[in-house]
Amino acid sequence: MLRLVFSSDPRVLGSPPVSAFLTQGVSGKAVDCWSAWNFSGGHQSMEHIHDSDGSSSSSHQSLKSTAKWAASLENLLEDPEGVKRFREFLKKEFSEENVLFWLACEDFKKMQDKTQNHSRYPGFTCMQEKAKEIYMTFLSSKASSQVNVEGQSRLNEKILEEPHPLMFQKLQDQIFNLMKYDSYSRFLKSDLFLKHKRTEEEEEDSPDAQTAAKRASRIYNT
Repeated sequence: MLRLVFSSDPRVLGSPPVSAFLTQGVSGKAVDCWSAWNFSGGHQSMEHIHDSDGSSSSSHQSLKSTAKWAASLENLLEDPEGVKRFREFLKKEFSEENVLFWLACEDFKKMQDKTQNHSRYPGFTCMQEKAKEIYMTFLSSKASSQVNVEGQSRLNEKILEEPHPLMFQKLQDQIFNLMKYDSYSRFLKSDLFLKHKRTEEEEEDSPDAQTAAKRASRIYNT
């Protein structure tokens, strides 16, 4: 049976930045191992990823997005622009690792478990490799971005030998509830959120937006 060997030496672990886990966001598509992250050093940042989704490329696409974000945390996490703003807020609260872990788990559940011939861990499957990276980044006692989960819920390293898509589900649910009942409510009252909401309202009240709305109304009524 394949065994994982762990080392506390960071030079050996060589754990990639957490943004390396998240190039597919929460699109719902199956995630291929090497499209999801790349150990050659060519990582994309979350900011670049979400901007490239087109959700924040034009003002009309994000119009009224704050109303959607305020409806539920689920809605916020489905919107790349919402995730971007929520991350900005969590950075200020020193708890960004929570949403990064949640997103990493979402990607993990969509993975295609393929053996990678060019993996830095020869013979490891894609799922084994990413499970180890998630564990070492967020869950290990020496994790660089450790999340706050109940001690009895922490995974034993041995489970990494035979990973499955829902292996992090219980921990992901804990972190989701932590965000939902704690940081999310503060986010909705934050200056960052309220400023974005005011910007939307100003754009909606602009002459161009009103003209477009009237034009759409005429077209609809003809």
